[in-house]
Amino acid sequence: MNKLSLTRRAFVTSASAFGLVGASGLALPYYSRASQRPAFTHGVQSGDVDATSGMVWTRTDRPARVMYEVSTTESFANATRLAALDTSPASDYTVKRLLTDLASDQDIFYRMTAADLSDINAVSEPIVGRFRTAPASKRDVRFAWSGDTAGQGWGIDETGMKTYSTIAKHTPDFFLHSGDTIYADGALKDEVDLPGGGKWKNIVMLDGKRKVAETLDEYRDQWKYNMMDKHVLALSAICPTFYQWDDHEVLNNWSDSKDLTADDRYKEKSIHVLAARAARAFHEMTTIRYEPSEPGRVYRKISHGPLLDVFFLDMRSYRGPNGPNLDEALTPKSRMIGEEQSKWLKRELANSKATWKIIAADMPLSLIVWDDAAKKVGFEAVSNNDNGKPKGRELEFADVLRFIKNAGITNTVWLTADVHYTAAHYYNPDKAQFQDFNPFWEFVSGPIHAGTFGPNDLDMTFGPELKFIKAPTAEQGQNLPPSAGLQFFGLVDISGATEQLTVRLMDRDDNELYKVTLDPVRSA
Repeated sequence: MNKLSLTRRAFVTSASAFGLVGASGLALPYYSRASQRPAFTHGVQSGDVDATSGMVWTRTDRPARVMYEVSTTESFANATRLAALDTSPASDYTVKRLLTDLASDQDIFYRMTAADLSDINAVSEPIVGRFRTAPASKRDVRFAWSGDTAGQGWGIDETGMKTYSTIAKHTPDFFLHSGDTIYADGALKDEVDLPGGGKWKNIVMLDGKRKVAETLDEYRDQWKYNMMDKHVLALSAICPTFYQWDDHEVLNNWSDSKDLTADDRYKEKSIHVLAARAARAFHEMTTIRYEPSEPGRVYRKISHGPLLDVFFLDMRSYRGPNGPNLDEALTPKSRMIGEEQSKWLKRELANSKATWKIIAADMPLSLIVWDDAAKKVGFEAVSNNDNGKPKGRELEFADVLRFIKNAGITNTVWLTADVHYTAAHYYNPDKAQFQDFNPFWEFVSGPIHAGTFGPNDLDMTFGPELKFIKAPTAEQGQNLPPSAGLQFFGLVDISGATEQLTVRLMDRDDNELYKVTLDPVRSA
């Protein structure tokens, strides 16, 4: 396999991500002028890429046979042809597959063409995407993270979801979406009055976004809506997305005990029915890998070479009910990630040989997130606002932090989103009520395209020190639109030469707000 003479970073930075993708034919959906020919409707995605494999995804407008070619050159010279896959209404015409036996640290181009199953000679125009596999040896690594897409009524306006293109300019190896990937409970209106005058206009709409999602098709529409944005399509064309989920993929603050009896927006009152439909749509519409031991599982580890392992938590599916969060003993009701996931996390952290271990958490450890924010009742996240010894969900994470220390696991960094502002927290056992852990950092970033809120109070059980924060001021208020500019993402760079890890907190206009470089702890 021959390497490209033009590097991926040079390729992307030579023009804007959207203009470049449009000019090169990469992954923008093709709408055939001939109605008898099939078409790809929502671009392409790649994801869960490691050194030798990666998932790819697309969607057709009808039952179709999708033919695949994989190459290490943009010209698709000497491309490998794979067995075709069929789309059908059962999966809303989506199709995804795992590309295997890839070379490490290699640009991979994939091209798909669709043939109409009812007229196999009617063939679409091709659609193309690209990604780069993880390295097998030490080299510089860059990735981005954020969360919270199309929330609080802020959909696709004339500018669109700009932060996605801002991320694309940095040509990350992958984009980590920390959850609230959609807002299934966030109905959109055509226009929203802005504070101080003016209107926000959602110029792109789907009927399925005009109400809360209840049916499977309505949950699917939440995903299709996001993929109607040019910036989302452009990033997906050139950069893998590693997905995790939180609450808004189903509905706000959901847990197994969610009661919808008094919520007139929902005709379907069973949280279990809604969660099942939401989970199916999540797995149909994203590039998350399939786990045979637990179909539908979200938590997983992805290795990205000798310098980086990423551990994706699922802090939603296994939690007990949101409540006072003051249990004195660790029970299934007081857990948040569940016993099996906790065992998995400890085992995988202990087995990791990577220099840096990123723990991708869909909720922050010490920020206070109320279940009912208006009444300040119940707790949605980990902490319980008592600033004391671990109780409730804190017990589970105290156990994990203690294990990390006792097992001699070094260089862990926690990344999260959820609270719709950006911050840096340094966890200092000397300042904590629970002190049996080694110091570590947690970085918060988001929203990528949603209302901006905050700041939230910190619980001192684990001793977080606030090193940086950017959130709305009291004068600005809450639920600021994306046009206000307070949309955030984070960039992580790991040096192949020094193995140092640098975190930068950025805004959608690409301003660097905060930067810190961490030295790796070397094993004795």
